[in-house]
Amino acid sequence: MDKMRRELTIERGKNLFKEAIGNIDPVLFLCATLLSLISIVTIVGAVDNFGMSKLKMQVAIFVLGIFVTVIIAFIDFRTIVDKLWIWMLVGSVALLVITLLFGESGQNMETANKSWLKIPGTGLMIQPSEFVKFTFVCTFSRHLFLVQDHINRPLTVLMLAAHALLVIGPILVSGDLGVALIYMAILAIMLFCAGLHWGYFLGAAVLIVLLFPYLWDHLAEYQRERIIVGFNPELDPLDKGMQPLLSRTAISAGGFFGCGVFGGEYYEILPASHTDFIYATICEKFGFLGGALVLAIFVVMVVRIFMIARHASRTDFGGLICIGIGGMLVVQILLNVGMCFAMLPVIGITLPLLSCGGSSMLATFMMLGLLHNVYAHSNGMRNAKEHATRGGDISIFHS
Repeated sequence: MDKMRRELTIERGKNLFKEAIGNIDPVLFLCATLLSLISIVTIVGAVDNFGMSKLKMQVAIFVLGIFVTVIIAFIDFRTIVDKLWIWMLVGSVALLVITLLFGESGQNMETANKSWLKIPGTGLMIQPSEFVKFTFVCTFSRHLFLVQDHINRPLTVLMLAAHALLVIGPILVSGDLGVALIYMAILAIMLFCAGLHWGYFLGAAVLIVLLFPYLWDHLAEYQRERIIVGFNPELDPLDKGMQPLLSRTAISAGGFFGCGVFGGEYYEILPASHTDFIYATICEKFGFLGGALVLAIFVVMVVRIFMIARHASRTDFGGLICIGIGGMLVVQILLNVGMCFAMLPVIGITLPLLSCGGSSMLATFMMLGLLHNVYAHSNGMRNAKEHATRGGDISIFHS
C-alpha cells in the first residue's frame, strides 16, 4: 500500500511538472534566459570592478526568477486577480506610502529620492516601485476589462485616472521621475489599446503643455540640469554631461567585435556601469555585435508578447496584461539605450534582465510569469502550438 502511494505521489508530481512546463512559452523563456546569461557573463568579466557580491546576487536572482516564473505561470491568473484585484491595489498603495515615509535613497546617489526600503534584520534593500509594476498591470487590466463597454464616459475616465493616481502619485512625490515616467507610459499604452477616445489624449497633452511652466519651477535644480544637459551633454561635459559622454565613449571603444569579456577600461570609470549603463559595458566588452544581439533578443521578446496579446482570450483581461508589460518593456528599453547613447536625459532607468539589481530583475521575471500564464490560457496560442506539434509551421512567430 505504501509503495502504491509513493508511486501515485511520484506520478502526480510528474504530471504537475509536465503541466507547469507546458505553460511556459519557449520563445519568451529562451529570450529571458539569454539576456540573463549575457548579464551574468558581463558581470563575470567586470567582477574586479563591480564586486563579487553583484555577481552572486545576479546569479541568485536569476535562479529565483526562473522558479517564480514557473510558479506564476502554473496558477490561473484570472482566478487570483478576479478575487483580489482591489486588495492588490490597496496593498500596492500602502507599500508605496510606507516607502515614501520610511524609505531611503540608493547607494552613492546624488538625489534624495525615497525609492528604497530596507528589509528589517537582513541588511537588504528592495525597490517597491519595481514590484508594484506587477500589481499595477494586473489591477489596471482588470479595471479596464470591467469598464471596456463604456470606457469613454467621463465618470469612467475619472475613475481610471484615480486608480492610476493612487499608484503614480506616491512615486512622483518621492521624486523618482524616471520610474513615474514608466508608469505613465504603461497607463497611456493600455488606455489607447483599450479603446479610449483620442480626444482624451489630446486633452491630456494640452493640459501638460499648460502646466509645464509650473511643473518646471517645482523640479529640483539637479533634475532641471539633467533634462537640459541630457539632450546635449556637451553643455556640461565635466559634470552632468560626463556620465552619458563616458557611456558613449565606452560604446565606441568596443568597436565591432569588442574588447573581450575581461577587456575594456571606460566602464571602470563610468558611474552606474553595472546598473543603468550596463548596455554601455556590454557594448565595450562585446562590441557592436554584442549590442546588436541584445537589441535583437529584445525585439523577438516584444514581438512575441504582442503576438500572445493578439491571441489572448477575449473573455478576460489577459491581452491587456500583455499590452501593459510589452509597452513597459518597449519604453524602458528605448529610454535606457537612449541614455547610454547620450541621446536622452539620465533618469535612472534600468535595462530589463541585464542591469544589476535584484528588485528590477525579479520583478521582470514575475511579469514574464504573467505572460506565460496568459499564453497557457490562450486558445489561439494553444491551437498554434498543437498545429506546430502536428507538423505544421513551427516558426516562432507562427500565429
